[in-house]
Amino acid sequence: MDIDDILASLDPHPPSSSSPSLIPPETRDLQALTRHWVAERSTPELLSWPSDGLFERINDKIKRQIEKVEEMTGDMDPKTNFALIVIQTELERWKFLVRSYLRCRVGKIDKHLLHYISNDALRTRMSPIEEAYARRHQLLLHNHYLNSFLGTFPPAMQNLNDTAGNISMIDSPDLDSAVFIRLLKNAEIECHGVDVDGVLTGKEGDIVILRWSDAKGLVERGDAELV
Repeated sequence: MDIDDILASLDPHPPSSSSPSLIPPETRDLQALTRHWVAERSTPELLSWPSDGLFERINDKIKRQIEKVEEMTGDMDPKTNFALIVIQTELERWKFLVRSYLRCRVGKIDKHLLHYISNDALRTRMSPIEEAYARRHQLLLHNHYLNSFLGTFPPAMQNLNDTAGNISMIDSPDLDSAVFIRLLKNAEIECHGVDVDGVLTGKEGDIVILRWSDAKGLVERGDAELV
């Protein structure tokens, strides 16, 4: 048995000879996870949590792979040892993407905590666990400030989300940060500059750098993806 046979034995969904373009579910999930990871790392604000059960499937996949590694550990058969290395390498790739994606999201939540939990629409972008974390974090932070210095201020001045005088204390993401997008179809691109605004005609496959505020609509409509 050569290396190709060993790799084929590890694939639970080998490509069909009648449908070579058929993509296995695990591959589609990995592609979706990678796209979410790239997009989250590219944008200045928190994007919506996947609502299609992607992370539930990924968690099940990782658990099954860990159980498989535990079953195979200790087998001295060379073929099994090589298969174990392949499975462990694939497992680490999944775990890296998940950890990096979650750390990126938590970093955004920590940086603009009040911005996300003070707005009903923005709170829906978080998963239930992220929302619980954000609320607990804000409670601990507010109590710390009260004990440190806010407690000496008048009650009317102890809020951390005051907007008196048309000046907001809530720090928000910079939506004018630059992002790179790849057009998935021909589209008209509205650009807002410092001195002048304009409209560009983009073709499918073009890679463009824009302000996130200009690119956001294209990405949300599915006309472009972040790169």
